[in-house]
Amino acid sequence: MKMIRAILRPDKSEEVVDNLSKAGYVALTKLDVIGRGKQKGIQIDEIYYDELPKVMLMLVSESENTKEIVQIINETAFTGNFGDGKVFVSPVEEAYTVRTRTKGL
Repeated sequence: MKMIRAILRPDKSEEVVDNLSKAGYVALTKLDVIGRGKQKGIQIDEIYYDELPKVMLMLVSESENTKEIVQIINETAFTGNFGDGKVFVSPVEEAYTVRTRTKGL
């Protein structure tokens, strides 16, 4: 299993969620976050924004689905500009459902 965390522009998050859902990946967590990337924020005229609002999507999938999920996120969230986001993939050793106490997704 893999944990996929995608930090995206807020205006792209719903489109990403919709496309993931259409592909069958409906289970996810969505968080409003604030942060900055390598550019350390953005400057517009004389105003400097040190931290910018983003949305983080978190989902766990079987390892064989990871490439498809990352591709959907990358294609949907892409604008070609700074701040499009970042996707992180990490291993998940185990997962449990609290209600049923069963192991696995």
